[in-house]
Amino acid sequence: MQELRGMPVVHAMCEKMKEDIEKLAIHGIVPTLAIVRVGERADDLSYERGTIKRFTAAHAQVNVVNLPADCTQSMLEEAVMDLNSDSNIHGILIFRPLPKHLSEDSLKKLIAPEKDVDCFSNAGYASLFIGDKSAYPPCTPQAVIELLDFYNIDVCGKKVTVLGRSLVVGKPLSIMLLAKNATVTVCHSKTQNLMGECKSADILIASVGSAKMITAEYVHENQIVIDVGINMDGDKLCGDVDYENVSPIVKAITPVPGGIGTITTTVLLKHTVASAIMMQNRKIL
Repeated sequence: MQELRGMPVVHAMCEKMKEDIEKLAIHGIVPTLAIVRVGERADDLSYERGTIKRFTAAHAQVNVVNLPADCTQSMLEEAVMDLNSDSNIHGILIFRPLPKHLSEDSLKKLIAPEKDVDCFSNAGYASLFIGDKSAYPPCTPQAVIELLDFYNIDVCGKKVTVLGRSLVVGKPLSIMLLAKNATVTVCHSKTQNLMGECKSADILIASVGSAKMITAEYVHENQIVIDVGINMDGDKLCGDVDYENVSPIVKAITPVPGGIGTITTTVLLKHTVASAIMMQNRKIL
């Protein structure tokens, strides 16, 4: 069994970005991401700390716009519009879910497409669907693609089963895999013979958010398993895959923690750097 760890992918990505960041620095540009956070959710704060750490290590920057949990819709929209017009901001990440009294719909129309580095807007998803390379795909699905590419896992012609149909992972990832000529099956809670669909896949990607749902009965010995799930099992972090029982069977598998989640903030950095380069090129032209 091969363990597909995320850190080698991260190191390779950062090495590729190093030259671009240095070239931007010559022009006095520091790739800068703005995080818009409403309230003090523990998971938001954890992701924020990880993002700041990753950006700082790469000589990039994160600016946090922290709004109170009881902020109004207009306050939130004004914050996004200010970031849109700030030429020193190259990417905008809005933490979700928002408090129930706030709506994402207007924000999806407000966020500048060139700064939408995690595919927050409907326009971003539309661009992804039609194959517009100028838009940035969601970071977690792109992290899966980065891992597959790094480990030379060719999905062309392979049967890839994506377990989960969320707008955050399952749906966009299935589109991205189709673009790489995979034969994609998307499974969900209403899928008949779910175990059979999973077991027949060459590559199984689990992204349902159900702790250790994928057991030994779902997999086979020549299969590659990508676990996107992040769940709590008591006081320990675990994925959607029962790693202890599945890993001895399959050909290759990602761990949780240490797999896809490790790569996500680096994808966010990659998109922010790309946006900074694009904005600098526009100034030159």
